[in-house]
Amino acid sequence: MTKTVESAAGVAPARGARAVPRSVWALGFVSMFMDISSEMVHALLPIYMVAVLGTSVLAVGLIEGIAEATASIVKVFSGAISDRFGKRKLLAVVGYGLGALTKPVFPLAGTLDWLVGARFVDRIGKGIRGAPRDALVADVTPPELRGTAYGLRQTLDTIGAFTGPLLAMGLMWWTANNYQRVFWLAVIPAFVAVAVLVVFVHEPKLPEAARPRKLPLRKSELVRLGAAYWWVVGIGLVFTLARFSEAFLILRAQAVGLAPMWAPAVLVLMGVAYSLSAYPAGVLSDRRPRQDVLLAGLALLVAADLVLAFMPGLWGLGLGVVLWGLHMGFTQGVFNSLIADSAPADLRGTAFGMYNLLTGVGLLLASVIAGALWDVVGFQGTFACGALFAGLTAVALLLRRRQTA
Repeated sequence: MTKTVESAAGVAPARGARAVPRSVWALGFVSMFMDISSEMVHALLPIYMVAVLGTSVLAVGLIEGIAEATASIVKVFSGAISDRFGKRKLLAVVGYGLGALTKPVFPLAGTLDWLVGARFVDRIGKGIRGAPRDALVADVTPPELRGTAYGLRQTLDTIGAFTGPLLAMGLMWWTANNYQRVFWLAVIPAFVAVAVLVVFVHEPKLPEAARPRKLPLRKSELVRLGAAYWWVVGIGLVFTLARFSEAFLILRAQAVGLAPMWAPAVLVLMGVAYSLSAYPAGVLSDRRPRQDVLLAGLALLVAADLVLAFMPGLWGLGLGVVLWGLHMGFTQGVFNSLIADSAPADLRGTAFGMYNLLTGVGLLLASVIAGALWDVVGFQGTFACGALFAGLTAVALLLRRRQTA
């Protein structure tokens, strides 16, 4: 059915970026513009909370973890709703719209409570849009191009992720460290993202017979997702414990001695490495076993954590951040492809939602552990613990590969 939809749209059967459906390109640009907006804010927010509002690093980790966990909880419901009613684009519009509407709160907020509230609602929007969007990519893409499609969307998303901090740095210099003015300018790309989504993303109509009759969050439907799917989720959960919030990379830059204006440069560097690797890794995962690509990403994460923990100075920071970005490129799109491969077509939204729910809980735990270790032991403890969990994930993946060989 997917190939028929795309052929009717005039997409050539060639491989590579030219074969990726136009709706996937549009979703990539939507993610890019929203990430520009979000990262202009989030690149400065941890330092703003610590240096201006006097928040502890543990509190930053807790806030970040709760925000991401909230998004993950919402994703499971939005994914199931998109399966039941076949309205993935509508849910994506609602989610991105909420994200855009919260952006003006950041420059207006004068206390931590307002910032936490805005972050919370923004993540609810992320939760609403996440699973339906990821399922929509699989709906419109042929199976042999899924890695490529997810890698391309992730690349465009990540271009926004490093453009945002780059703009934040330039605007902090231009405004003489005026946080509020930078936050106001971040509002513009958020509304551009919503406009692109409404106009350029087209959703194939799924017949009633192809959709679950009830909301698919019952035990029987979750069992029907299958053992292969739940293995992917389990491996992803352990992996998430190693991959705490990128806010800790910004705080690591501050510990090296970078001024607040330059601290977001770590996200720029990470984003460049991420964007340059996500698409090639996706293409590679269409041609080689996806688990092998994932193992390479885990090795990169172990190396990143060890460098950030024990290699001193700006060179250590720079190398560690590049390795962190490369590990993201080799893992995020590949995990999405594995979920799409292993889940039944009529439960894709639910599959992405459950995956994001459980890994979101892991991210909450990881961010709290990372913040506590930082406050008690220092940054070495935070990143060494991340390397340990990444190693455990690699062991679990190798055991799984041996069982399926």
